[in-house]
Amino acid sequence: MKKIVVIGSGFSGLAAATELATAGHEVLLVEKNSSPGGRARQFKSEGFTFDMGPSWYWMPEVFDQYFEKFGKSVSDYYQLKRLDPSYTVCFGPNDFVDIPASFQELLDLFESLEKGSSAKLKTFLEEAAYKYKVGMEEYVWKPSLSITEFFDLKVIKSAFKLQMFSSISKQIRSLFKHPKIIQLLEFPVLFLGATPQDTPALYSLMNYADLKLGTWYPDGGMFKIIEGMVSLAKEKGVKFLFNNEVTSIDINQGRVESITTIEEKISCDYVVASADYNHIEQKLIAKEYRKYDAGYWDKRNMAPSSLLFYLGLNKKLEGIEHHTLFFDTDFDLHANEIYKDPKWPSKPLFYMCTPSVSDDSISPDGCENVFLLMPLAPGIEDNQALREEYFEILTERVKELCGVDIRKHIIFKRSYCIDDFKNDYNAYKGNAYGLANTLNQTAILKPSMKNKRISNLFYAGQLTVPGPGVPPSIISGQMVANELLKNIARNGK
Repeated sequence: MKKIVVIGSGFSGLAAATELATAGHEVLLVEKNSSPGGRARQFKSEGFTFDMGPSWYWMPEVFDQYFEKFGKSVSDYYQLKRLDPSYTVCFGPNDFVDIPASFQELLDLFESLEKGSSAKLKTFLEEAAYKYKVGMEEYVWKPSLSITEFFDLKVIKSAFKLQMFSSISKQIRSLFKHPKIIQLLEFPVLFLGATPQDTPALYSLMNYADLKLGTWYPDGGMFKIIEGMVSLAKEKGVKFLFNNEVTSIDINQGRVESITTIEEKISCDYVVASADYNHIEQKLIAKEYRKYDAGYWDKRNMAPSSLLFYLGLNKKLEGIEHHTLFFDTDFDLHANEIYKDPKWPSKPLFYMCTPSVSDDSISPDGCENVFLLMPLAPGIEDNQALREEYFEILTERVKELCGVDIRKHIIFKRSYCIDDFKNDYNAYKGNAYGLANTLNQTAILKPSMKNKRISNLFYAGQLTVPGPGVPPSIISGQMVANELLKNIARNGK
Protein backbone atom coordinates (compact mmCIF):
# COMPACT_ATOMS: atom_id res chain seq x y z
CA MET A 1 0.00 0.00 0.00
CA LYS A 2 1.28 3.44 -0.99
CA LYS A 3 0.30 6.75 0.56
CA ILE A 4 -0.95 8.98 -2.25
CA VAL A 5 -1.97 12.63 -2.01
CA VAL A 6 -4.33 14.06 -4.62
CA ILE A 7 -4.40 17.87 -4.82
CA GLY A 8 -7.76 19.28 -5.90
CA SER A 9 -11.26 17.79 -5.72
CA GLY A 10 -12.63 18.60 -9.16
CA PHE A 11 -13.74 15.88 -11.56
CA SER A 12 -10.20 14.73 -12.41
CA GLY A 13 -9.06 14.66 -8.79
CA LEU A 14 -12.09 12.70 -7.63
CA ALA A 15 -11.73 10.21 -10.47
CA ALA A 16 -8.01 9.69 -9.81
CA ALA A 17 -8.47 9.34 -6.05
CA THR A 18 -11.25 6.77 -6.41
CA GLU A 19 -9.27 4.66 -8.89
CA LEU A 20 -6.19 4.66 -6.65
CA ALA A 21 -8.13 3.85 -3.47
CA THR A 22 -9.94 1.01 -5.25
CA ALA A 23 -6.51 -0.42 -6.13
CA GLY A 24 -5.77 -0.67 -2.41
CA HIS A 25 -3.76 2.46 -1.70
CA GLU A 26 -4.14 5.02 1.07
CA VAL A 27 -5.46 8.14 -0.62
CA LEU A 28 -5.82 11.61 0.87
CA LEU A 29 -7.54 14.26 -1.22
CA VAL A 30 -6.48 17.79 -0.22
CA GLU A 31 -8.73 20.68 -1.24
CA LYS A 32 -8.10 24.42 -0.96
CA ASN A 33 -11.79 25.32 -0.69
CA SER A 34 -14.43 24.38 1.86
CA SER A 35 -16.33 22.00 -0.42
CA PRO A 36 -15.52 19.57 -3.24
CA GLY A 37 -16.05 20.04 -6.94
CA GLY A 38 -13.56 22.66 -8.09
CA ARG A 39 -15.24 24.73 -10.76
CA ALA A 40 -18.32 22.51 -10.36
CA ARG A 41 -18.95 23.64 -6.80
CA GLN A 42 -22.37 24.67 -5.56
CA PHE A 43 -23.61 27.42 -3.30
CA LYS A 44 -26.98 28.19 -1.70
CA SER A 45 -28.49 31.52 -0.73
CA GLU A 46 -31.98 32.76 0.11
CA GLY A 47 -33.60 29.51 -0.94
CA PHE A 48 -31.76 29.29 -4.28
CA THR A 49 -29.26 26.56 -5.19
CA PHE A 50 -26.66 27.53 -7.80
CA ASP A 51 -24.24 25.37 -9.76
CA MET A 52 -21.15 27.55 -10.01
CA GLY A 53 -19.67 26.15 -13.20
CA PRO A 54 -20.58 23.45 -15.71
CA SER A 55 -24.24 23.46 -16.70
CA TRP A 56 -24.26 21.22 -19.82
CA TYR A 57 -24.46 17.44 -19.41
CA TRP A 58 -23.11 15.99 -22.66
CA MET A 59 -21.48 12.63 -23.51
CA PRO A 60 -23.59 10.68 -20.98
CA GLU A 61 -21.82 7.40 -21.69
CA VAL A 62 -18.62 8.74 -20.06
CA PHE A 63 -20.48 9.16 -16.77
CA ASP A 64 -22.18 5.78 -17.20
CA GLN A 65 -18.88 4.01 -17.83
CA TYR A 66 -17.22 5.74 -14.89
CA PHE A 67 -19.73 4.56 -12.31
CA GLU A 68 -20.15 1.14 -13.95
CA LYS A 69 -16.42 0.54 -13.54
CA PHE A 70 -17.03 0.42 -9.80
CA GLY A 71 -20.16 -1.71 -10.02
CA LYS A 72 -22.46 1.28 -9.73
CA SER A 73 -24.78 3.16 -12.03
CA VAL A 74 -25.57 6.83 -12.52
CA SER A 75 -29.05 6.20 -11.13
CA ASP A 76 -27.51 5.16 -7.79
CA TYR A 77 -26.54 8.81 -7.31
CA TYR A 78 -28.80 11.04 -9.42
CA GLN A 79 -31.69 10.95 -11.86
CA LEU A 80 -31.19 12.19 -15.41
CA LYS A 81 -33.68 13.74 -17.77
CA ARG A 82 -33.13 14.54 -21.42
CA LEU A 83 -33.99 18.13 -22.23
CA ASP A 84 -36.37 18.86 -25.09
CA PRO A 85 -35.64 21.24 -26.63
CA SER A 86 -31.98 20.59 -26.01
CA TYR A 87 -31.50 24.36 -26.06
CA THR A 88 -32.83 27.49 -27.72
CA VAL A 89 -30.87 29.91 -29.89
CA CYS A 90 -31.88 33.55 -30.17
CA PHE A 91 -30.81 35.11 -33.46
CA GLY A 92 -32.63 38.41 -32.91
CA PRO A 93 -35.98 39.95 -31.87
CA ASN A 94 -38.75 37.35 -32.24
CA ASP A 95 -36.25 35.02 -33.88
CA PHE A 96 -35.81 32.01 -31.58
CA VAL A 97 -34.92 28.52 -32.80
CA ASP A 98 -35.49 25.48 -30.56
CA ILE A 99 -33.09 22.59 -31.13
CA PRO A 100 -35.30 19.51 -30.76
CA ALA A 101 -34.25 16.27 -29.07
CA SER A 102 -35.92 14.31 -31.89
CA PHE A 103 -33.51 13.75 -34.77
CA GLN A 104 -36.30 13.73 -37.33
CA GLU A 105 -37.52 17.08 -36.04
CA LEU A 106 -33.94 18.34 -36.25
CA LEU A 107 -33.73 17.25 -39.89
CA ASP A 108 -37.01 19.03 -40.58
CA LEU A 109 -35.65 22.17 -38.91
CA PHE A 110 -32.51 22.18 -41.07
CA GLU A 111 -34.55 21.56 -44.22
CA SER A 112 -36.81 24.51 -43.36
CA LEU A 113 -33.74 26.75 -43.16
CA GLU A 114 -31.89 25.46 -46.24
CA LYS A 115 -33.26 23.13 -48.88
CA GLY A 116 -31.19 19.95 -49.13
CA SER A 117 -29.47 20.55 -45.78
CA SER A 118 -31.14 17.62 -43.99
CA ALA A 119 -29.37 15.09 -46.22
CA LYS A 120 -26.08 16.95 -45.73
CA LEU A 121 -26.63 16.98 -41.97
CA LYS A 122 -27.03 13.20 -41.99
CA THR A 123 -23.73 12.85 -43.83
CA PHE A 124 -22.01 15.38 -41.57
CA LEU A 125 -23.18 13.61 -38.41
CA GLU A 126 -22.27 10.16 -39.76
CA GLU A 127 -18.72 11.44 -40.19
CA ALA A 128 -18.90 13.08 -36.76
CA ALA A 129 -20.05 9.77 -35.23
CA TYR A 130 -16.98 8.08 -36.72
CA LYS A 131 -14.76 10.83 -35.29
CA TYR A 132 -16.44 10.48 -31.92
CA LYS A 133 -15.97 6.69 -31.81
CA VAL A 134 -12.40 6.65 -33.11
CA GLY A 135 -11.42 9.84 -31.29
CA MET A 136 -12.59 8.41 -27.98
CA GLU A 137 -11.04 5.00 -28.58
CA GLU A 138 -7.77 5.92 -30.29
CA TYR A 139 -6.88 9.40 -29.05
CA VAL A 140 -8.72 10.56 -25.94
CA TRP A 141 -7.63 7.61 -23.81
CA LYS A 142 -3.94 7.87 -24.75
CA PRO A 143 -1.78 9.37 -21.97
CA SER A 144 0.40 11.03 -24.63
CA LEU A 145 3.62 10.43 -22.73
CA SER A 146 5.46 9.42 -25.91
CA ILE A 147 4.92 9.87 -29.62
CA THR A 148 5.37 6.11 -29.97
CA GLU A 149 1.83 5.71 -28.62
CA PHE A 150 0.70 6.97 -32.03
CA PHE A 151 3.01 4.70 -34.10
CA ASP A 152 0.11 2.51 -35.08
CA LEU A 153 -1.02 2.14 -38.70
CA LYS A 154 -4.67 2.29 -37.68
CA VAL A 155 -4.10 5.50 -35.73
CA ILE A 156 -2.04 7.10 -38.51
CA LYS A 157 -4.66 6.27 -41.14
CA SER A 158 -7.47 7.53 -38.93
CA ALA A 159 -5.71 10.88 -38.42
CA PHE A 160 -6.53 11.82 -42.00
CA LYS A 161 -10.07 10.49 -41.92
CA LEU A 162 -10.59 12.38 -38.66
CA GLN A 163 -9.68 15.59 -40.52
CA MET A 164 -7.18 16.71 -37.90
CA PHE A 165 -5.39 18.97 -40.38
CA SER A 166 -8.28 21.08 -41.68
CA SER A 167 -10.60 23.45 -39.85
CA ILE A 168 -14.11 22.73 -38.68
CA SER A 169 -15.20 26.07 -40.15
CA LYS A 170 -14.03 24.99 -43.60
CA GLN A 171 -15.82 21.66 -43.31
CA ILE A 172 -19.12 23.18 -42.15
CA ARG A 173 -19.08 25.92 -44.79
CA SER A 174 -18.35 23.43 -47.54
CA LEU A 175 -21.68 21.77 -46.77
CA PHE A 176 -23.99 24.53 -45.55
CA LYS A 177 -24.68 28.10 -46.62
CA HIS A 178 -27.40 29.33 -44.26
CA PRO A 179 -25.84 31.55 -41.54
CA LYS A 180 -28.06 30.10 -38.80
CA ILE A 181 -26.99 26.55 -39.60
CA ILE A 182 -23.35 27.58 -39.66
CA GLN A 183 -23.65 29.23 -36.24
CA LEU A 184 -25.52 26.25 -34.78
CA LEU A 185 -22.77 23.89 -35.90
CA GLU A 186 -19.86 26.15 -34.94
CA PHE A 187 -21.11 27.06 -31.46
CA PRO A 188 -19.93 23.90 -29.61
CA VAL A 189 -16.28 24.70 -30.38
CA LEU A 190 -16.51 28.25 -29.00
CA PHE A 191 -15.33 27.04 -25.58
CA LEU A 192 -12.54 24.82 -26.91
CA GLY A 193 -10.19 27.75 -27.05
CA ALA A 194 -9.94 28.89 -30.66
CA THR A 195 -12.04 30.31 -33.44
CA PRO A 196 -13.79 27.75 -35.66
CA GLN A 197 -11.30 28.72 -38.38
CA ASP A 198 -8.44 27.51 -36.13
CA THR A 199 -10.14 24.44 -34.61
CA PRO A 200 -9.47 21.06 -36.28
CA ALA A 201 -12.43 19.50 -38.11
CA LEU A 202 -11.94 16.54 -35.77
CA TYR A 203 -14.07 18.46 -33.29
CA SER A 204 -17.23 18.00 -35.30
CA LEU A 205 -17.40 15.08 -32.87
CA MET A 206 -18.83 17.72 -30.52
CA ASN A 207 -21.73 18.15 -32.96
CA TYR A 208 -22.42 14.44 -32.68
CA ALA A 209 -22.38 14.71 -28.88
CA ASP A 210 -24.72 17.69 -29.10
CA LEU A 211 -27.22 16.75 -31.79
CA LYS A 212 -27.33 12.94 -31.52
CA LEU A 213 -26.38 12.05 -27.93
CA GLY A 214 -28.40 14.93 -26.55
CA THR A 215 -28.40 17.45 -23.71
CA TRP A 216 -29.27 16.08 -20.27
CA TYR A 217 -29.86 17.41 -16.78
CA PRO A 218 -29.35 15.71 -13.39
CA ASP A 219 -32.26 16.52 -11.04
CA GLY A 220 -30.93 18.78 -8.31
CA GLY A 221 -28.23 20.26 -10.53
CA MET A 222 -24.78 19.41 -11.86
CA PHE A 223 -23.39 19.25 -8.32
CA LYS A 224 -25.26 15.95 -7.96
CA ILE A 225 -22.50 14.43 -10.10
CA ILE A 226 -19.89 15.70 -7.64
CA GLU A 227 -21.91 14.40 -4.68
CA GLY A 228 -22.11 11.00 -6.36
CA MET A 229 -18.38 10.91 -7.06
CA VAL A 230 -17.55 12.00 -3.50
CA SER A 231 -19.87 9.34 -2.07
CA LEU A 232 -18.21 6.67 -4.19
CA ALA A 233 -14.73 7.93 -3.29
CA LYS A 234 -15.50 7.73 0.42
CA GLU A 235 -16.95 4.25 -0.02
CA LYS A 236 -13.63 3.20 -1.58
CA GLY A 237 -11.68 4.69 1.33
CA VAL A 238 -10.58 8.13 0.11
CA LYS A 239 -10.04 10.61 2.93
CA PHE A 240 -10.76 14.32 2.42
CA LEU A 241 -9.05 17.39 3.83
CA PHE A 242 -10.84 20.68 3.07
CA ASN A 243 -9.87 24.32 3.68
CA ASN A 244 -6.24 23.31 3.36
CA GLU A 245 -4.37 24.96 0.53
CA VAL A 246 -1.09 23.34 -0.49
CA THR A 247 1.80 25.79 -0.21
CA SER A 248 4.65 23.59 -1.43
CA ILE A 249 5.52 20.18 -2.82
CA ASP A 250 8.67 19.04 -1.07
CA ILE A 251 11.15 17.22 -3.33
CA ASN A 252 14.40 15.46 -2.53
CA GLN A 253 16.63 13.95 -5.22
CA GLY A 254 13.88 13.84 -7.80
CA ARG A 255 11.15 12.40 -5.58
CA VAL A 256 8.31 14.05 -3.71
CA GLU A 257 8.69 13.33 -0.01
CA SER A 258 5.80 15.41 1.32
CA ILE A 259 3.45 18.27 0.69
CA THR A 260 3.09 21.28 2.94
CA THR A 261 -0.30 22.89 3.46
CA ILE A 262 -1.29 26.01 5.39
CA GLU A 263 -1.72 23.76 8.42
CA GLU A 264 0.69 20.82 8.23
CA LYS A 265 3.32 18.78 6.40
CA ILE A 266 2.03 15.49 4.98
CA SER A 267 4.42 12.74 3.92
CA CYS A 268 3.51 10.69 0.86
CA ASP A 269 4.80 8.22 -1.73
CA TYR A 270 3.04 9.79 -4.72
CA VAL A 271 1.24 13.01 -5.63
CA VAL A 272 -1.47 13.58 -8.24
CA ALA A 273 -1.75 17.31 -8.93
CA SER A 274 -5.23 17.91 -10.32
CA ALA A 275 -5.27 21.58 -9.37
CA ASP A 276 -4.15 24.23 -11.87
CA TYR A 277 -1.05 22.82 -13.62
CA ASN A 278 0.66 26.20 -14.03
CA HIS A 279 0.16 27.07 -10.35
CA ILE A 280 1.45 23.70 -9.17
CA GLU A 281 4.54 23.90 -11.31
CA GLN A 282 5.41 27.60 -11.09
CA LYS A 283 4.50 28.18 -7.43
CA LEU A 284 4.72 24.89 -5.51
CA ILE A 285 7.83 23.11 -6.78
CA ALA A 286 11.44 24.27 -6.85
CA LYS A 287 12.64 25.83 -10.10
CA GLU A 288 15.17 23.11 -10.88
CA TYR A 289 12.40 20.50 -10.99
CA ARG A 290 9.98 22.35 -13.27
CA LYS A 291 9.33 20.83 -16.69
CA TYR A 292 8.20 24.15 -18.21
CA ASP A 293 9.26 27.75 -17.64
CA ALA A 294 7.11 30.89 -17.42
CA GLY A 295 7.76 31.65 -21.11
CA TYR A 296 6.30 28.31 -22.13
CA TRP A 297 3.10 29.01 -20.24
CA ASP A 298 2.81 32.53 -21.58
CA LYS A 299 2.80 31.14 -25.13
CA ARG A 300 -0.02 28.65 -24.47
CA ASN A 301 -3.38 29.33 -26.07
CA MET A 302 -5.95 29.32 -23.30
CA ALA A 303 -9.64 28.56 -23.54
CA PRO A 304 -11.85 31.46 -22.41
CA SER A 305 -12.58 32.84 -19.02
CA SER A 306 -16.14 33.96 -18.27
CA LEU A 307 -18.16 36.69 -16.68
CA LEU A 308 -20.92 34.98 -14.68
CA PHE A 309 -23.97 36.25 -12.86
CA TYR A 310 -25.98 34.08 -10.48
CA LEU A 311 -29.45 35.59 -10.14
CA GLY A 312 -32.48 34.75 -8.03
CA LEU A 313 -35.74 36.21 -9.37
CA ASN A 314 -39.01 36.64 -7.49
CA LYS A 315 -41.11 35.57 -10.49
CA LYS A 316 -41.28 32.82 -13.10
CA LEU A 317 -40.23 33.69 -16.66
CA GLU A 318 -42.66 32.97 -19.46
CA GLY A 319 -41.48 31.20 -22.61
CA ILE A 320 -37.88 30.69 -21.42
CA GLU A 321 -36.21 27.31 -21.85
CA HIS A 322 -33.51 25.66 -19.72
CA HIS A 323 -30.64 26.73 -22.03
CA THR A 324 -30.75 29.86 -24.22
CA LEU A 325 -27.87 31.02 -26.43
CA PHE A 326 -27.96 34.65 -27.58
CA PHE A 327 -26.41 34.77 -31.05
CA ASP A 328 -28.01 38.04 -32.10
CA THR A 329 -24.63 39.74 -32.58
CA ASP A 330 -21.53 38.99 -34.66
CA PHE A 331 -20.18 35.55 -33.71
CA ASP A 332 -16.82 36.14 -35.44
CA LEU A 333 -16.31 39.54 -33.78
CA HIS A 334 -16.75 38.15 -30.28
CA ALA A 335 -14.56 35.12 -31.03
CA ASN A 336 -11.86 37.46 -32.35
CA GLU A 337 -12.04 39.53 -29.16
CA ILE A 338 -11.47 36.38 -27.12
CA TYR A 339 -8.74 34.69 -29.14
CA LYS A 340 -7.08 37.17 -31.51
CA ASP A 341 -7.39 40.65 -30.01
CA PRO A 342 -8.13 40.05 -26.30
CA LYS A 343 -10.46 42.66 -24.85
CA TRP A 344 -13.85 43.07 -23.24
CA PRO A 345 -16.24 42.36 -26.13
CA SER A 346 -17.81 45.11 -28.23
CA LYS A 347 -21.05 43.22 -28.87
CA PRO A 348 -20.99 40.07 -26.76
CA LEU A 349 -22.68 36.78 -27.38
CA PHE A 350 -23.87 35.24 -24.14
CA TYR A 351 -25.70 32.32 -22.60
CA MET A 352 -28.60 32.15 -20.14
CA CYS A 353 -29.28 29.03 -18.10
CA THR A 354 -32.60 28.80 -16.28
CA PRO A 355 -32.45 25.36 -14.63
CA SER A 356 -35.49 26.03 -12.44
CA VAL A 357 -37.54 25.60 -15.64
CA SER A 358 -36.68 21.89 -15.36
CA ASP A 359 -36.20 21.58 -11.61
CA ASP A 360 -38.48 23.02 -8.91
CA SER A 361 -36.09 22.00 -6.14
CA ILE A 362 -33.45 24.68 -6.80
CA SER A 363 -35.53 27.82 -6.22
CA PRO A 364 -38.34 28.92 -3.91
CA ASP A 365 -41.93 28.54 -5.12
CA GLY A 366 -42.80 31.08 -7.79
CA CYS A 367 -39.16 32.07 -8.27
CA GLU A 368 -36.58 31.51 -10.98
CA ASN A 369 -32.93 30.54 -10.82
CA VAL A 370 -30.95 32.29 -13.59
CA PHE A 371 -27.30 31.98 -14.63
CA LEU A 372 -25.82 34.39 -17.19
CA LEU A 373 -22.46 33.62 -18.82
CA MET A 374 -20.42 35.74 -21.22
CA PRO A 375 -17.20 34.17 -22.65
CA LEU A 376 -14.24 36.45 -22.06
CA ALA A 377 -10.56 36.53 -22.96
CA PRO A 378 -8.42 35.24 -20.05
CA GLY A 379 -5.83 37.47 -18.47
CA ILE A 380 -7.50 40.82 -19.14
CA GLU A 381 -8.56 43.43 -16.60
CA ASP A 382 -11.38 42.56 -14.20
CA ASN A 383 -13.07 45.02 -11.87
CA GLN A 384 -16.50 45.66 -10.40
CA ALA A 385 -17.24 48.59 -12.69
CA LEU A 386 -16.70 46.48 -15.82
CA ARG A 387 -18.82 43.68 -14.39
CA GLU A 388 -21.71 46.08 -13.75
CA GLU A 389 -21.35 47.68 -17.17
CA TYR A 390 -21.74 44.30 -18.83
CA PHE A 391 -24.51 43.25 -16.47
CA GLU A 392 -26.52 46.16 -17.82
CA ILE A 393 -25.63 45.21 -21.41
CA LEU A 394 -26.67 41.57 -20.97
CA THR A 395 -29.87 42.21 -19.02
CA GLU A 396 -30.93 44.95 -21.44
CA ARG A 397 -30.53 42.44 -24.28
CA VAL A 398 -32.66 39.93 -22.36
CA LYS A 399 -35.31 42.64 -21.97
CA GLU A 400 -35.25 43.57 -25.67
CA LEU A 401 -35.22 40.00 -26.95
CA CYS A 402 -37.32 38.12 -24.40
CA GLY A 403 -39.67 40.90 -23.33
CA VAL A 404 -38.90 40.76 -19.60
CA ASP A 405 -36.78 43.12 -17.53
CA ILE A 406 -35.26 40.66 -15.09
CA ARG A 407 -33.54 43.53 -13.26
CA LYS A 408 -36.88 44.46 -11.67
CA HIS A 409 -37.26 41.00 -10.14
CA ILE A 410 -33.78 40.28 -8.75
CA ILE A 411 -33.79 39.29 -5.07
CA PHE A 412 -30.33 37.70 -5.16
CA LYS A 413 -27.29 38.57 -7.29
CA ARG A 414 -23.66 37.45 -7.32
CA SER A 415 -21.02 38.00 -9.99
CA TYR A 416 -17.98 35.85 -10.77
CA CYS A 417 -15.14 36.61 -13.17
CA ILE A 418 -11.42 36.44 -13.91
CA ASP A 419 -10.20 37.51 -10.47
CA ASP A 420 -12.47 34.98 -8.77
CA PHE A 421 -11.13 32.15 -10.92
CA LYS A 422 -7.62 33.20 -9.88
CA ASN A 423 -8.48 33.52 -6.18
CA ASP A 424 -10.58 30.37 -5.82
CA TYR A 425 -8.76 27.98 -8.17
CA ASN A 426 -5.34 29.59 -8.77
CA ALA A 427 -6.44 29.50 -12.42
CA TYR A 428 -3.76 30.60 -14.86
CA LYS A 429 -4.81 34.00 -16.27
CA GLY A 430 -8.19 33.43 -14.64
CA ASN A 431 -9.15 30.85 -17.27
CA ALA A 432 -12.46 29.04 -16.85
CA TYR A 433 -12.07 26.14 -19.30
CA GLY A 434 -8.39 25.21 -19.36
CA LEU A 435 -6.10 24.87 -22.35
CA ALA A 436 -7.35 25.51 -25.87
CA ASN A 437 -7.86 22.46 -28.09
CA THR A 438 -5.87 23.69 -31.08
CA LEU A 439 -3.88 21.42 -33.40
CA ASN A 440 -0.57 22.51 -31.88
CA GLN A 441 -1.92 21.77 -28.41
CA THR A 442 -3.25 18.27 -29.05
CA ALA A 443 -2.09 14.96 -27.52
CA ILE A 444 1.70 14.97 -26.98
CA LEU A 445 1.77 18.73 -27.65
CA LYS A 446 -0.18 19.43 -24.46
CA PRO A 447 1.58 19.86 -21.09
CA SER A 448 2.50 16.32 -20.07
CA MET A 449 0.80 14.44 -17.26
CA LYS A 450 4.28 13.31 -16.16
CA ASN A 451 7.33 15.34 -15.22
CA LYS A 452 10.41 13.18 -15.86
CA ARG A 453 12.40 15.25 -13.38
CA ILE A 454 10.14 14.09 -10.56
CA SER A 455 9.54 10.35 -10.53
CA ASN A 456 6.42 10.29 -8.35
CA LEU A 457 4.46 13.41 -9.40
CA PHE A 458 1.64 13.22 -11.94
CA TYR A 459 -0.72 15.86 -13.35
CA ALA A 460 -4.43 15.64 -14.18
CA GLY A 461 -7.13 18.07 -15.25
CA GLN A 462 -7.99 20.50 -17.99
CA LEU A 463 -4.47 21.84 -18.62
CA THR A 464 -3.16 18.41 -19.62
CA VAL A 465 -4.53 15.49 -21.68
CA PRO A 466 -7.12 14.95 -22.96
CA GLY A 467 -8.35 18.54 -22.54
CA PRO A 468 -11.10 20.83 -21.22
CA GLY A 469 -14.64 19.83 -20.32
CA VAL A 470 -16.29 17.62 -17.72
CA PRO A 471 -16.04 14.22 -19.51
CA PRO A 472 -12.39 14.81 -20.54
CA SER A 473 -11.55 15.75 -16.94
CA ILE A 474 -13.06 12.52 -15.62
CA ILE A 475 -11.07 10.61 -18.24
CA SER A 476 -7.91 12.55 -17.31
CA GLY A 477 -8.22 11.44 -13.69
CA GLN A 478 -8.69 7.81 -14.66
CA MET A 479 -5.75 7.88 -17.08
CA VAL A 480 -3.36 9.41 -14.60
CA ALA A 481 -4.36 6.84 -11.98
CA ASN A 482 -3.63 4.05 -14.47
CA GLU A 483 -0.19 5.50 -15.24
CA LEU A 484 0.60 5.87 -11.55
CA LEU A 485 -0.42 2.28 -10.87
CA LYS A 486 1.79 1.10 -13.76
CA ASN A 487 4.65 3.05 -12.18
CA ILE A 488 4.12 1.29 -8.85
CA ALA A 489 3.94 -2.11 -10.54
CA ARG A 490 7.08 -1.39 -12.57
CA ASN A 491 9.22 0.14 -9.85
CA GLY A 492 7.76 -1.28 -6.68
CA LYS A 493 7.98 2.13 -5.07
